[in-house]
Amino acid sequence: MLILLPPSETKRAGGSGPPIQVGALALPQLAPERRRVLDALVALSADPDAAARVLKLGERQRGEIAVNAALWTGPTMPAIDRYTGVLFDALDAASLDRPALRWLGAHVLIHSAPFGPVGALDPIPAYRLGAATSLPGAPPLRRLWADAVSAALLELSPSFVLDLRSEAYAALGPVPAEIPSAYVRVVTETESGAARALNHFNKHAKGELVRALASDRPRAKTPAGILGWMRDRGLRVDATTAEWRLYVT
Repeated sequence: MLILLPPSETKRAGGSGPPIQVGALALPQLAPERRRVLDALVALSADPDAAARVLKLGERQRGEIAVNAALWTGPTMPAIDRYTGVLFDALDAASLDRPALRWLGAHVLIHSAPFGPVGALDPIPAYRLGAATSLPGAPPLRRLWADAVSAALLELSPSFVLDLRSEAYAALGPVPAEIPSAYVRVVTETESGAARALNHFNKHAKGELVRALASDRPRAKTPAGILGWMRDRGLRVDATTAEWRLYVT
């Protein structure tokens, strides 16, 4: 089983790990694409005004340009610790025990814009880049990543993929049709009985779901097995289509 998570715009600074080695990350066959994006970001950082414009940074955010300039040389930390925000705060990896952290490392990929999908425990530097950004000197991120990531996932050949990414990041690497998968959308039920998509609680519910999976470490490897575990956990899931609806109140 493989879980795909989106990244977060907010990140912890610093780190104590050595500079990034793109070939040592999960899915090492993506190293050429990773180098191309990182080189483009570093080159862009040489012109602060252009970088601020391309990355849509305000005056108070200009420090992010120096962060990008140091992508090849800056300190790293595990991806699961690098990201903050609603989803990662709900997951709260820092409070998990070692077996749960090892499970995250074996089963979770976080799909970033500059590195593609990386393992939860892969060391990465801080950065600033969103899925929709167009970098000078590089193809649009969707064109650069989509086919390469899909091919890498197909080569990995997980038994089942639980896709918790946002639509923007799912577009940067669609799960191949040959791999059993479910795209999870968090919804609530309105008074009329209709399903309404959520934003903040969408991220929170996904973080709690991954935390529960890491804590329980179910042996299930199929969609039916994961559904059974979710329902045993008291979760309401509509899985009548390939897009699962996780209901929260």
